[in-house]
Order: sequence, then C-alpha cells, then structure tokens
Amino acid sequence: MKNLFKGVLLVIMITIAQPSQSKNLGRSSGLTNGSETVDAAEAQRLISRLEEIKAMNRSTMTKSERRALRKEVRATEKALSGGVYLSVGAVIIILLLLILLL
Repeated sequence: MKNLFKGVLLVIMITIAQPSQSKNLGRSSGLTNGSETVDAAEAQRLISRLEEIKAMNRSTMTKSERRALRKEVRATEKALSGGVYLSVGAVIIILLLLILLL
C-alpha cells in the first residue's frame, strides 16, 4: 500500500512539474520556438524591435494591427525570458509531499 501511494504521488508530481508547451508562432512573426535559445545578436535585435513598438503611435492603427503588435510583443518577451515556471499551488503541493514522504 505504501509503495502504491509513493508511486501515485510521484506521477502527480511529475505531471504538475512539467513545463507547458509554447505555441508555435510560425514564420509570420519571425520568432523561434520558445524551447530554443536566443543568441546575443538575436536578443539585441528583439530588444530593439520591442523599443520600436513601444515608440509607435498606436492610436492611428486599426484594431487588428494593434492585436498583431500585442501578439508580437508577447512572443518576443517569451522568447527572451526562457525558463520554467511553477505555479504557487504546485510548489505548495510539492513541499507538502516532500514533508509527508521524508
């Protein structure tokens, strides 16, 4: 019974701790998949593009153009950030399981 309990807890922890899959943005935005690393030159280009977008006058743009810019900014920030994020609930569950098992 104890081994079954440990096995179920292990499966739950692995399921919770898996990173979420990022969306494939395709070639329209020119960004790579979130799992690939961005080198220094590419990172500098992306940062300069973000600064260009922030300096734009968005009041004259249509709704679809603003939406496209918003998507591009989110994708760029995601490509620059990298890393795996855990929710607060997942961290609490993992800590509780570690306390119970040890």
